[in-house]
Amino acid sequence: MGNFTKWLGAGLGFTLGGPIGALIGYAIGSVIDSGVSVQEYKSEQQEYKRKTKKQAKVKSSTSGDFEISLLVLASVVIKADGNVDKRELDFVRAHFTSLYGKERASRAFKLFNGVIKNDVSTRQVCIQIREHMSHSSRLQLIHFLFGIAKADDMVDASEEAVIRKIAGYLYINDRDYESIKAMFYNEADAAYKILEIEKDASVDEIKKAYRRMAKKFHPDRLQDIGEEHLKAAKEKFQSIQNAYEKLKEEKGF
Repeated sequence: MGNFTKWLGAGLGFTLGGPIGALIGYAIGSVIDSGVSVQEYKSEQQEYKRKTKKQAKVKSSTSGDFEISLLVLASVVIKADGNVDKRELDFVRAHFTSLYGKERASRAFKLFNGVIKNDVSTRQVCIQIREHMSHSSRLQLIHFLFGIAKADDMVDASEEAVIRKIAGYLYINDRDYESIKAMFYNEADAAYKILEIEKDASVDEIKKAYRRMAKKFHPDRLQDIGEEHLKAAKEKFQSIQNAYEKLKEEKGF
Protein backbone atom coordinates (compact mmCIF):
# COMPACT_ATOMS: atom_id res chain seq x y z
CA MET A 1 0.00 0.00 0.00
CA GLY A 2 2.93 2.33 0.65
CA ASN A 3 3.51 3.13 -3.03
CA PHE A 4 -0.17 3.40 -3.95
CA THR A 5 -0.51 7.18 -4.11
CA LYS A 6 2.97 7.46 -5.65
CA TRP A 7 1.62 5.34 -8.50
CA LEU A 8 -1.50 7.50 -8.70
CA GLY A 9 0.34 10.80 -8.68
CA ALA A 10 3.04 9.77 -11.14
CA GLY A 11 0.85 9.25 -14.20
CA LEU A 12 -2.28 11.29 -13.63
CA GLY A 13 -3.25 14.77 -14.71
CA PHE A 14 -6.86 15.85 -15.10
CA THR A 15 -8.35 12.77 -13.38
CA LEU A 16 -7.04 13.81 -9.96
CA GLY A 17 -9.68 16.54 -9.86
CA GLY A 18 -13.43 16.72 -10.45
CA PRO A 19 -15.85 13.79 -10.07
CA ILE A 20 -13.23 11.22 -11.10
CA GLY A 21 -10.91 12.50 -8.39
CA ALA A 22 -13.73 12.15 -5.86
CA LEU A 23 -14.22 8.52 -6.90
CA ILE A 24 -10.50 7.85 -6.56
CA GLY A 25 -10.60 9.33 -3.07
CA TYR A 26 -13.50 7.07 -2.17
CA ALA A 27 -11.65 4.06 -3.57
CA ILE A 28 -8.57 4.84 -1.49
CA GLY A 29 -10.82 5.10 1.54
CA SER A 30 -12.32 1.68 0.86
CA VAL A 31 -8.98 -0.08 1.32
CA ILE A 32 -9.27 0.39 5.06
CA ASP A 33 -11.71 -2.53 4.87
CA SER A 34 -8.96 -4.70 3.40
CA GLY A 35 -6.76 -4.97 6.47
CA VAL A 36 -4.82 -1.74 5.99
CA SER A 37 -3.85 -0.03 9.22
CA VAL A 38 -5.48 3.25 10.15
CA GLN A 39 -2.10 5.00 10.09
CA GLU A 40 -1.36 3.74 6.57
CA TYR A 41 -4.82 4.78 5.48
CA LYS A 42 -4.47 8.31 6.86
CA SER A 43 -1.03 8.65 5.30
CA GLU A 44 -2.32 7.60 1.86
CA GLN A 45 -5.33 9.91 2.13
CA GLN A 46 -3.15 12.91 3.06
CA GLU A 47 -0.77 12.18 0.18
CA TYR A 48 -3.67 11.82 -2.24
CA LYS A 49 -5.26 15.11 -1.14
CA ARG A 50 -1.93 16.89 -1.55
CA LYS A 51 -1.51 15.61 -5.09
CA THR A 52 -5.16 16.35 -5.92
CA LYS A 53 -4.83 19.96 -4.85
CA LYS A 54 -1.60 20.35 -6.84
CA GLN A 55 -2.77 18.67 -10.06
CA ALA A 56 -6.52 19.28 -10.24
CA LYS A 57 -6.11 21.99 -12.89
CA VAL A 58 -3.94 19.96 -15.26
CA LYS A 59 -5.55 20.07 -18.74
CA SER A 60 -3.65 17.54 -20.87
CA SER A 61 -4.36 13.81 -20.66
CA THR A 62 -1.78 11.13 -19.91
CA SER A 63 -1.51 7.34 -20.04
CA GLY A 64 -2.55 7.29 -16.39
CA ASP A 65 -5.62 9.42 -17.12
CA PHE A 66 -6.68 6.99 -19.84
CA GLU A 67 -6.15 4.08 -17.44
CA ILE A 68 -8.29 5.62 -14.69
CA SER A 69 -11.00 6.66 -17.16
CA LEU A 70 -11.16 3.06 -18.38
CA LEU A 71 -11.57 1.76 -14.85
CA VAL A 72 -14.33 4.19 -13.93
CA LEU A 73 -16.34 3.63 -17.11
CA ALA A 74 -15.76 -0.13 -16.94
CA SER A 75 -17.38 -0.15 -13.51
CA VAL A 76 -20.46 1.53 -14.99
CA VAL A 77 -20.78 -1.03 -17.81
CA ILE A 78 -20.18 -4.06 -15.59
CA LYS A 79 -22.96 -2.98 -13.23
CA ALA A 80 -25.38 -2.14 -16.06
CA ASP A 81 -27.23 -5.46 -16.07
CA GLY A 82 -27.45 -5.55 -12.28
CA ASN A 83 -25.00 -8.42 -12.06
CA VAL A 84 -21.25 -8.11 -11.57
CA ASP A 85 -20.14 -11.02 -13.77
CA LYS A 86 -16.87 -12.71 -12.79
CA ARG A 87 -15.94 -13.16 -16.46
CA GLU A 88 -16.16 -9.43 -17.00
CA LEU A 89 -14.07 -8.75 -13.92
CA ASP A 90 -11.54 -11.33 -15.12
CA PHE A 91 -11.46 -9.60 -18.51
CA VAL A 92 -10.67 -6.25 -16.90
CA ARG A 93 -7.94 -7.80 -14.75
CA ALA A 94 -6.44 -9.76 -17.67
CA HIS A 95 -6.56 -6.76 -19.98
CA PHE A 96 -4.83 -4.53 -17.46
CA THR A 97 -2.21 -7.19 -16.76
CA SER A 98 -1.44 -7.47 -20.47
CA LEU A 99 -1.22 -3.68 -20.76
CA TYR A 100 0.67 -2.74 -17.63
CA GLY A 101 2.22 -5.85 -16.10
CA LYS A 102 1.21 -7.55 -12.85
CA GLU A 103 2.33 -4.89 -10.37
CA ARG A 104 0.66 -1.90 -11.98
CA ALA A 105 -2.42 -3.97 -12.87
CA SER A 106 -2.74 -5.09 -9.26
CA ARG A 107 -2.79 -1.48 -8.08
CA ALA A 108 -5.27 -0.54 -10.79
CA PHE A 109 -7.59 -3.39 -9.88
CA LYS A 110 -7.37 -2.48 -6.19
CA LEU A 111 -8.61 0.96 -7.18
CA PHE A 112 -11.26 -0.57 -9.44
CA ASN A 113 -12.66 -2.66 -6.58
CA GLY A 114 -13.13 0.54 -4.62
CA VAL A 115 -14.71 2.45 -7.51
CA ILE A 116 -17.20 -0.30 -8.39
CA LYS A 117 -18.67 -0.15 -4.87
CA ASN A 118 -19.68 3.47 -5.37
CA ASP A 119 -22.45 5.03 -7.43
CA VAL A 120 -20.95 6.83 -10.41
CA SER A 121 -22.42 9.94 -12.02
CA THR A 122 -21.83 8.76 -15.58
CA ARG A 123 -22.65 12.12 -17.11
CA GLN A 124 -20.33 14.12 -14.84
CA VAL A 125 -17.47 11.65 -15.31
CA CYS A 126 -17.90 11.74 -19.09
CA ILE A 127 -17.99 15.53 -19.14
CA GLN A 128 -14.66 15.59 -17.33
CA ILE A 129 -13.17 13.07 -19.78
CA ARG A 130 -14.62 14.88 -22.79
CA GLU A 131 -13.13 18.20 -21.77
CA HIS A 132 -9.57 16.84 -21.53
CA MET A 133 -9.28 13.83 -23.84
CA SER A 134 -8.99 13.78 -27.63
CA HIS A 135 -11.74 12.39 -29.85
CA SER A 136 -9.52 9.48 -30.92
CA SER A 137 -8.88 8.55 -27.29
CA ARG A 138 -12.60 8.67 -26.55
CA LEU A 139 -13.26 6.34 -29.47
CA GLN A 140 -10.72 3.95 -27.96
CA LEU A 141 -12.55 4.04 -24.64
CA ILE A 142 -15.77 2.94 -26.34
CA HIS A 143 -13.92 0.10 -28.09
CA PHE A 144 -12.59 -1.16 -24.77
CA LEU A 145 -16.03 -0.97 -23.11
CA PHE A 146 -17.53 -3.20 -25.80
CA GLY A 147 -14.72 -5.67 -25.14
CA ILE A 148 -15.71 -5.78 -21.47
CA ALA A 149 -19.40 -6.19 -22.26
CA LYS A 150 -18.67 -9.12 -24.57
CA ALA A 151 -16.35 -10.87 -22.09
CA ASP A 152 -19.26 -13.16 -21.15
CA ASP A 153 -19.79 -13.97 -24.87
CA MET A 154 -22.70 -11.59 -25.39
CA VAL A 155 -23.45 -7.90 -25.07
CA ASP A 156 -26.51 -7.58 -22.87
CA ALA A 157 -29.09 -5.02 -24.02
CA SER A 158 -28.67 -3.06 -20.78
CA GLU A 159 -24.89 -2.98 -21.25
CA GLU A 160 -25.22 -1.78 -24.83
CA ALA A 161 -27.65 0.92 -23.71
CA VAL A 162 -25.15 2.15 -21.10
CA ILE A 163 -22.27 2.18 -23.61
CA ARG A 164 -24.46 4.13 -26.04
CA LYS A 165 -25.26 6.64 -23.30
CA ILE A 166 -21.56 6.97 -22.45
CA ALA A 167 -20.77 7.51 -26.14
CA GLY A 168 -23.35 10.29 -26.28
CA TYR A 169 -21.89 11.99 -23.22
CA LEU A 170 -18.42 11.70 -24.80
CA TYR A 171 -19.69 13.35 -28.01
CA ILE A 172 -19.20 10.22 -30.11
CA ASN A 173 -21.62 10.47 -33.03
CA ASP A 174 -23.96 7.63 -34.05
CA ARG A 175 -21.96 6.59 -37.11
CA ASP A 176 -18.72 6.23 -35.16
CA TYR A 177 -20.56 4.42 -32.39
CA GLU A 178 -22.20 1.95 -34.78
CA SER A 179 -18.84 1.40 -36.50
CA ILE A 180 -17.17 0.35 -33.24
CA LYS A 181 -20.19 -1.68 -32.16
CA ALA A 182 -20.14 -3.63 -35.45
CA MET A 183 -16.58 -4.77 -34.67
CA PHE A 184 -18.05 -6.94 -31.90
CA TYR A 185 -21.00 -8.45 -33.79
CA ASN A 186 -20.87 -11.11 -36.49
CA GLU A 187 -23.60 -9.58 -38.62
CA ALA A 188 -23.85 -9.96 -42.38
CA ASP A 189 -23.54 -6.22 -42.97
CA ALA A 190 -20.89 -5.61 -40.28
CA ALA A 191 -18.22 -4.63 -42.83
CA TYR A 192 -20.45 -1.86 -44.18
CA LYS A 193 -21.23 -0.57 -40.69
CA ILE A 194 -17.55 -0.61 -39.72
CA LEU A 195 -16.69 1.52 -42.76
CA GLU A 196 -19.75 3.71 -42.14
CA ILE A 197 -21.31 3.17 -45.58
CA GLU A 198 -24.57 1.80 -46.98
CA LYS A 199 -24.92 -1.65 -48.53
CA ASP A 200 -25.39 -0.17 -52.02
CA ALA A 201 -22.12 1.82 -51.84
CA SER A 202 -20.10 1.92 -55.03
CA VAL A 203 -16.52 0.71 -55.30
CA ASP A 204 -15.27 4.31 -55.25
CA GLU A 205 -17.35 5.05 -52.15
CA ILE A 206 -15.93 1.96 -50.42
CA LYS A 207 -12.36 3.04 -51.22
CA LYS A 208 -13.00 6.58 -49.99
CA ALA A 209 -14.64 5.24 -46.83
CA TYR A 210 -11.67 2.99 -46.12
CA ARG A 211 -9.18 5.85 -46.49
CA ARG A 212 -11.30 8.06 -44.25
CA MET A 213 -11.74 5.40 -41.56
CA ALA A 214 -8.11 4.29 -41.70
CA LYS A 215 -7.08 7.87 -41.03
CA LYS A 216 -9.62 8.33 -38.23
CA PHE A 217 -8.71 5.13 -36.41
CA HIS A 218 -4.97 5.04 -37.07
CA PRO A 219 -2.98 4.19 -33.91
CA ASP A 220 -0.69 7.17 -34.51
CA ARG A 221 -3.55 9.39 -33.38
CA LEU A 222 -3.30 7.86 -29.90
CA GLN A 223 0.30 8.67 -29.00
CA ASP A 224 -0.85 10.78 -26.04
CA ILE A 225 -2.36 7.82 -24.17
CA GLY A 226 0.89 5.87 -24.03
CA GLU A 227 2.61 3.04 -25.85
CA GLU A 228 0.94 0.45 -23.64
CA HIS A 229 -2.49 1.27 -25.09
CA LEU A 230 -1.49 1.07 -28.74
CA LYS A 231 -1.95 -2.72 -29.01
CA ALA A 232 -5.72 -2.40 -28.55
CA ALA A 233 -5.71 0.53 -30.96
CA LYS A 234 -3.99 -1.63 -33.57
CA GLU A 235 -6.65 -4.32 -33.10
CA LYS A 236 -9.34 -1.75 -33.80
CA PHE A 237 -7.44 -0.54 -36.85
CA GLN A 238 -7.17 -4.17 -38.03
CA SER A 239 -10.96 -4.43 -37.93
CA ILE A 240 -11.10 -1.56 -40.42
CA GLN A 241 -8.65 -3.33 -42.72
CA ASN A 242 -10.51 -6.65 -42.43
CA ALA A 243 -13.81 -4.98 -43.31
CA TYR A 244 -12.23 -3.43 -46.39
CA GLU A 245 -10.71 -6.73 -47.51
CA LYS A 246 -14.06 -8.45 -47.08
CA LEU A 247 -15.79 -5.91 -49.31
CA LYS A 248 -12.98 -6.07 -51.87
CA GLU A 249 -13.55 -9.81 -52.14
CA GLU A 250 -17.33 -9.40 -52.17
CA LYS A 251 -17.28 -6.70 -54.87
CA GLY A 252 -14.38 -8.19 -56.82
CA PHE A 253 -12.06 -5.20 -57.03
